[in-house]
Amino acid sequence: MPELPEVEVSRLGIAPHLEQQTITHVQVWQPRLRWPISADVQQLTGEQVLSVKRRAKYLLLETRVGTLILHLGMSGKLHVVPTGSDKQKHDHFALELDNGLSLRLNDARRFGAVLWQGPGELHEALSKLGPEPLTDDFTGLRLYELSRGKSAPVKSFIMDNTIVVGVGNIYANEALFATGIDPRRAAGKISKARYLELGEAIKVILAKAIAQGGTTLKDFLSADGKPGYFKQELQVYGRAGEPCVNCLQPIRSLRIGQRNSFFCARCQK
Repeated sequence: MPELPEVEVSRLGIAPHLEQQTITHVQVWQPRLRWPISADVQQLTGEQVLSVKRRAKYLLLETRVGTLILHLGMSGKLHVVPTGSDKQKHDHFALELDNGLSLRLNDARRFGAVLWQGPGELHEALSKLGPEPLTDDFTGLRLYELSRGKSAPVKSFIMDNTIVVGVGNIYANEALFATGIDPRRAAGKISKARYLELGEAIKVILAKAIAQGGTTLKDFLSADGKPGYFKQELQVYGRAGEPCVNCLQPIRSLRIGQRNSFFCARCQK
């Protein structure tokens, strides 16, 4: 599943081709994605794309009449292609632009979404999100304060989008390893000092992943079709049974909150 760095890389890839361009046609090939595509998206025809932003793992294409919200789901990809290019298998939605290019959403599993937000509205999908991890609104102190009394595993806690957005499974595993915190520990039992380290590690790891184009594991490709290279930097994720980079003990794997989790039992306490 594309996580925050992959979605941010997609935003950086498509924004130069979309911003300040006028949408000439809205093409819906498959209206039944994770949620049905609203007929309101047709209001975009003739409108200029004012900005392309990101909120958590949602991309926001802002116009005068409303905002198109895109989510890549489990396997979705965005491509910018010349208008009139052959439709590819699993292309479900497209915006044709007056610069001769089209933005296409390709999603084999159809877990992605194309949502509509009218002027002055806040879509339900965005209404309960916590702060962005790469802003000053997110700190290790916030993690510490919100964790008090929490018995949930710390890994589940930092993946809660009401606490902080965008710390998906890959990067939660990596940040906890970087700070030596066992992902199974109760969130409320971790000290302020360790949360301060964890908050900083989350920022550093996410920023590095964005700089390297994200993490291509199976499905993710950026808008230009190039893979992300952060996979080569992974210390624990997907490395069950392989030696720890620090102590050479085998990396362990188990499920926490229905997600595969990877950690070193010696290095993470």
